[in-house]
Amino acid sequence: MRLPEKFNKEIVPRLKKELGRDNVMAIPTISKVVVNVGSGKILQDPKDLEVLESVLTRITGQHPVKTRAKKSIASFKIRAGMTIGFKVTLRGARMWDFVEKLVNVTLPRVRDFRGLEKKGFDGQGNYSLGLKEYLPFPEIRADEVERSHGLEITITTTAKNNKEGEALLIALGFPFKKD
Repeated sequence: MRLPEKFNKEIVPRLKKELGRDNVMAIPTISKVVVNVGSGKILQDPKDLEVLESVLTRITGQHPVKTRAKKSIASFKIRAGMTIGFKVTLRGARMWDFVEKLVNVTLPRVRDFRGLEKKGFDGQGNYSLGLKEYLPFPEIRADEVERSHGLEITITTTAKNNKEGEALLIALGFPFKKD
């Protein structure tokens, strides 16, 4: 069963009972997922930036947007307008597919994975996690990687607080560490 169907048929009634809500529209859900990559040390080489862009495109299934520097910072050798990273905002079907792939395929493949930290919540029910490398994603083959880099995933929810956001993500299958 696909994740959106499972959410509507199984997770919503369970959260309705768990959170004590009468209205289905008051149940928290995921509104968007943002995948962000900073270019870091490879700022100077345009070829490496193209590789970074293509990797993010394969992982998310959507073309990334370049994030550019607003100000020049001499100590980091950054000039205003220079590309310093890429980001992708996923909504709708692509978002649900990405979350399903993240929970069921990618996180179990992370090296030395012991569960997600609960300190990634921001106080409003949104959750951020960082991966040190992008190799656990099934679209990336290890033999084609020259330089490994990390990426950050932010899951934005309609939850009002961390407790509701945590209940939603646990119901969706996110493997959090036990207290």
